[in-house]
Amino acid sequence: MNAANTTPAPLAVSVRALCAFTARTGDLDLRFTPAPSALEGMESHRLVQGRRGDGYEAEVALSGLFQQLTVRGRADGFDAPRQQLEEIKTYRGQLDGVRPHQRALHWAQARVYGHLMCQARGMERLHVALVYVQTGTGQETELVETHTAADLQAHFEALCTRYLAWAHSEQQHRQARDGALAALAFPHGSFRAGQRELAVAVYRNVGPGQDGNEDGGRCLLAQAPTGIGKTLGTLFPLLQASARKGLDKLFFLTAKGTGHALALDALARVHEQLSQPTQPIAQPTAQIPPLRVLDVLARDKVCEHPDKACHGESCPLAQGFYDRLPAARQALAQHTSLWDGPAVRTTALAHDICPYYLAQEMAHWCDVAVADYHYFYDSAAMLYALTVAHGWKVGLLVDEAHNLPDRARRMYTAELHQGTLADARAAATGPVRKALDALQRQWNAIHRDQVDTYCAHTALPEAFVQALQRAIGAVAEAQTDTPLLPGDPVLALYLDALHFAAMAEQFGSHALLDVTLDAHRHGRRGTFSTLCIRNVVPAPHLAARHAAAHSSVLFSGTLTPPAFYRDLLGLPPETGWVDVESPFHSGQLAVHTVGHLSTRFADRAQSLAPMATLMAEQFARLPGNYLCFASSFDYLQRIAAQLQQAHPEVPQWQQTAGMDDAARQGFLDRFQEGGQGIGFAVLGGAFSEGVDLPGHRLIGAFIATLGLPQVNPVNEEMRRAMDRHFGAGKGYDYTYLFPGLRKVVQAAGRVIRTEQDEGVVFLIDDRYRRAPVRALLPAWWALDGALPAQAGSDGNPPRRHPSRSG
Repeated sequence: MNAANTTPAPLAVSVRALCAFTARTGDLDLRFTPAPSALEGMESHRLVQGRRGDGYEAEVALSGLFQQLTVRGRADGFDAPRQQLEEIKTYRGQLDGVRPHQRALHWAQARVYGHLMCQARGMERLHVALVYVQTGTGQETELVETHTAADLQAHFEALCTRYLAWAHSEQQHRQARDGALAALAFPHGSFRAGQRELAVAVYRNVGPGQDGNEDGGRCLLAQAPTGIGKTLGTLFPLLQASARKGLDKLFFLTAKGTGHALALDALARVHEQLSQPTQPIAQPTAQIPPLRVLDVLARDKVCEHPDKACHGESCPLAQGFYDRLPAARQALAQHTSLWDGPAVRTTALAHDICPYYLAQEMAHWCDVAVADYHYFYDSAAMLYALTVAHGWKVGLLVDEAHNLPDRARRMYTAELHQGTLADARAAATGPVRKALDALQRQWNAIHRDQVDTYCAHTALPEAFVQALQRAIGAVAEAQTDTPLLPGDPVLALYLDALHFAAMAEQFGSHALLDVTLDAHRHGRRGTFSTLCIRNVVPAPHLAARHAAAHSSVLFSGTLTPPAFYRDLLGLPPETGWVDVESPFHSGQLAVHTVGHLSTRFADRAQSLAPMATLMAEQFARLPGNYLCFASSFDYLQRIAAQLQQAHPEVPQWQQTAGMDDAARQGFLDRFQEGGQGIGFAVLGGAFSEGVDLPGHRLIGAFIATLGLPQVNPVNEEMRRAMDRHFGAGKGYDYTYLFPGLRKVVQAAGRVIRTEQDEGVVFLIDDRYRRAPVRALLPAWWALDGALPAQAGSDGNPPRRHPSRSG
């Protein structure tokens, strides 16, 4: 877009989006009300439409123009004989459960459709109706207004005027942003080794493919080692692409909070670069910041009143939320471009509204959102829903993407505990109790003949699913008279049941039904059990998410083999792959395979003494700070005890189960420059990835495990499911080998953090000598190289240059 062009560009918006942005009023009200499913909503629409007589038109496509704004939508129905435009809404429970701010939105939509109908048919007067349909009973409640065409036109133009005021300011911001980003220079002046290769691959992934196709869904897997600056190496090219390739927004998704900090730091450097007075770019005004960055934080981190419920009768920041929201949005957009926690909180409290939900609203206005994975990948993901609703052209960056398969599995796994059902039955009465009793009988039938504690099924019992649906319906209908309150055991069961039922609707070969007997809980007629729809392959759930993004880049230091991640994450077959060459060389890291020891469970007792000797000899040869990774806390403690008994002169400290933030920081603080000792940690835990100990803070690691997940009934069923889903033979690799070696490489990566670091890693297990295992280790490792030189006369290790910042 030409920054010099002041003519507003044509705009288009859906009726739903127009009203959601301009017509909400009143309190924020998130009190739980049973919501119909999308399928139930469609059935209710068909029910109402089928009841109408001849001349009734269903799903009427309408559009209208106001200045440069085209508004499009599809009215639910038009009853020509009655001259009535109908907007159909479905609800559960009692009609009073449809909150005032929801009704205001529904009326706004109906009136906009009414105007578009009058305009299309040349009508001077029209009945506008909201038709509320109760799920289950099909009972209709019809609320009717009569309007002149002039009244409806005035309503329509008022909303459009409000929307255009925002849209025009966004166009001006977009022009300034794109002009700045198009001329953006790399903040560090020059790229690090490997960083340019990564940046070029990311940029090219946004542009048209070889066939010139501009459709979304292009995906790239990028394996890039620690130390090259992956965060800035992916953000910078995608920001440039925002201007040159027409991206609307960029979402930077992280697995943990540390990823937020790295992304925000990189974006702060970009902002500094954009603000340089010597930069020959279009300078933004104070009202139009060059780059709007939103940090999406978890609710429990920003809630001002955690003891209150999210509605106007409880929380003062929910009262009049939508009335004060426009001014708060405008204030935040005009006064700062970094919408982090403090900035959002200050603005929200100045306008007496909730900071958490102000941040969610700002997702419409931001250029970059930094958020956790679940904001795009979960079944109720906010950023994904907004992308689809508004048709945004989105660039997606997924940091530390090796974490996504496990995280996605948890998102699409659902559990039901029979103890929760027992508590609900004890509290329930009438039809609800009857439905829950029927559910109990079907539940018991599932595990009646089960002998083993754990059993997996590849199909869902139809009778149980039907009983569950009836129970959900009974609880929902009961709320017509008595809404359930937080803490009610029936409500607790109901919420779990809704998630379970949603996963049941999508059950397939990518999932299992687990039945686990609870030896500690019993009912009057036998043992309780836990039912779990366990997601094994997230691909069917995630494929639509990737397709919604114009460009997806999933990057990490460990994405080998790429086919494993393509298969599990539902990436298209044409997904690109770039393996950035490491800036490190074999002379920096001596990697030794200790092939005469086994860390298998049966061999662990025999491994303790020689392992303690190995660590003590290495510590004597090269004193300094080391990490020892074990497969479990039990094994960790046994190794540490053996070392303490045989070599008490070696300082040591241990990770313990359930460490809080302070304890974890205390563990890391032991790794000081010039320090000496061995820290013991569990592989795959808090200290095996995302920990940065450059320079002399860490000079070596002992990895006393192959990292393979435990062989147990659950993992074995997952292995068999993988075999069925992907083909015989892949189950072992996908369940055990690939995830295990990924953890090993991540842990070893703690030792070499910069191009100046040197160190040593011991891979302790005879299986490290096998070719399939060695093939999964980084190519730049020189396995079984020479040991580092002896310590100098001053007792310090050989020189390791100070780490480079960033």
